[in-house]
Amino acid sequence: MSPQLLPRLLLSLAAFSLQPLLAQTPAAPVAAPIATPTAPATTWAIAVRAQRPDAIYHRGQTVSFDVKVTDSGVAVADGLVDWTVVKDGLPTDQKGRVKLVDGTAVVSGQLAEPGFIQVKVNYRANEKAAVVPVTGLGGAAIDPTEIQASLPVPDDFDAFWTGMKQQLAKVPVAPVLTAVKSPSKDVEVFDVQAPALGLPISGYIGRPVGAQAKSLPIILTVHGAGVSDSSLGGTASWAGKGFLAMDMNAHGLPNGKPKEFYADLKAGAMKDYRYEHRDSRENAYFTGMMLRLVRAIDVLTAQPEWDGKHVIVFGSSQGGYQAIVAAGLDPRVTFFAAGVPAGCDHSGMLANRIAGWPKIAPIDADGKPDMKVLTAFRYLDAMNFATRTKAEGCYLTVGFIDSTCPPTSIYATYNQLRIPKQIYNDIPSGHNFSLEGRQAMSDAVLKYVGKK
Repeated sequence: MSPQLLPRLLLSLAAFSLQPLLAQTPAAPVAAPIATPTAPATTWAIAVRAQRPDAIYHRGQTVSFDVKVTDSGVAVADGLVDWTVVKDGLPTDQKGRVKLVDGTAVVSGQLAEPGFIQVKVNYRANEKAAVVPVTGLGGAAIDPTEIQASLPVPDDFDAFWTGMKQQLAKVPVAPVLTAVKSPSKDVEVFDVQAPALGLPISGYIGRPVGAQAKSLPIILTVHGAGVSDSSLGGTASWAGKGFLAMDMNAHGLPNGKPKEFYADLKAGAMKDYRYEHRDSRENAYFTGMMLRLVRAIDVLTAQPEWDGKHVIVFGSSQGGYQAIVAAGLDPRVTFFAAGVPAGCDHSGMLANRIAGWPKIAPIDADGKPDMKVLTAFRYLDAMNFATRTKAEGCYLTVGFIDSTCPPTSIYATYNQLRIPKQIYNDIPSGHNFSLEGRQAMSDAVLKYVGKK
């Protein structure tokens, strides 16, 4: 909700005045779910893949990984491979060294509980040679559908969110739609602004030219972590497929400003937005973000073109987080697609797991989390919202070597869903999930509304 941010982020078109956010500094740097920086150029590659095509095993079974080392695309004939097995990023005592034979080797690991293991592999030509500047990484799941929630849903979870939505309802919806130039002659697009609780919503709404009343399914697309305006192209693309589409930026920022405007905010005033008031369930930054989802749906369902049946929320990473929350918070959501969702299993460390981004609770030197923060964010855990949705279906993706939104955290959330559901196991992918995974999400949406 963060009402303290309102005077800083309601920006005029003529001049912008931003004061530093009241963000808390994290105990240690935490990576945001954004594109991984490009690694230094190298001719080396280390491919690591579980021998089972689906990379799914049972507790106690030996998981064997095939390793292949190449230089400039050619298999290395010999050398040494150092390998280490981690449990979803946490260390284990499983490690070793093997010789390559014709450029390949086999390494193995185990896990005695439901979860994920990854094997990290490095290569050197011989005992005295330096390690080449690349690491191979492969992942496997161990009984993933048996991964349990790290904490139960708080007893007053529903009462808290009912109260927050009642506060939002006191703010008039009052959307302002302004026509903007469309990227497509077949689509009309409008900038949309509407007040919410604290920061406003800001996005683009698009629809096919000449759309009839009660003819279009709704799709609300939401953003991953970072600071940007809304996507005009994304809105037009979905509208061109026959949707009443809205792309909404996460922060209520004005659309269409120069790139430097958003870059300056990202580097300065909004650098650590995710940590603002993280020990308060009422004032945490994400509380306002989630309520803006409800307000966006208020605006969309008020449009005469809505078919009155379908409301879809679609996003990845922080956007996947929002998609799950929207479905649990607003009963009007009938389907959601969440790619590598963040915000899952904030309390994972209590079950000896790694929490998903934003890894919100500081950890002290003894490995104990800040319980005040953890208690507040139980009300902002996608895992708990998953228990509340009554949507008609959903589609998730998970990267088996994702360190930003670990696969265990995503399955802990997926397993709470009691609705028709599917998940795309993106076995070789980290947080930059594959084109196949992205396409699967889009296809699931199109299939749901009978367009595929």
